[in-house]
Amino acid sequence: MEPLPELYAVFQGEVATVTEYGAFIKIPGCRKQGLVHKTHMSSCRVDKPSEIVDVGDKVWVKLIGKEMKDDKLKLSLSMKVVNQGTGKDLDPNNVSLDQDERKKRTFRDYTSQKITLEAVLNTVCKKCGCKGHFAKECFMQPGGTKYSLIPEEEEEEAATAEYEKDKKTSLADDSSKKRKKLFF
Repeated sequence: MEPLPELYAVFQGEVATVTEYGAFIKIPGCRKQGLVHKTHMSSCRVDKPSEIVDVGDKVWVKLIGKEMKDDKLKLSLSMKVVNQGTGKDLDPNNVSLDQDERKKRTFRDYTSQKITLEAVLNTVCKKCGCKGHFAKECFMQPGGTKYSLIPEEEEEEAATAEYEKDKKTSLADDSSKKRKKLFF
């Protein structure tokens, strides 16, 4: 078996092929190649690896993973944690690699139950006067349209009934005021 670099070792390799998902790098001292996935090419988003590297380019890489799959050794490399000018390891404690691994993990709900969110924000905005948000979250422009949460059907029926009651009360109050004015 050929000598492979140790895990997290930094070395300079040559780009063998460029694909839509990354670039394969020749590892010096052996016939193996490792993959630099496009997510590990740069700290910025890379859509086309061919815009970053070309076949034959010399690049500094760090060996970040070894995996046996179907009796083949697959090597994962990273360019974003190595200074491409000097070859200096920018992540000597592998902190950003750990963070990347945590981002990849997905939440699994082993109970297989639906998750429902039933949060009700029962507040009134001091800026626009609408229900359902705070003034710091208000996006109403001065003189613009007011937005509020859509009430549930039950709340809507109760609000309509209360409005009708208030309307009748205010009409009765108005008519009594008019009568009082007439008497004076």
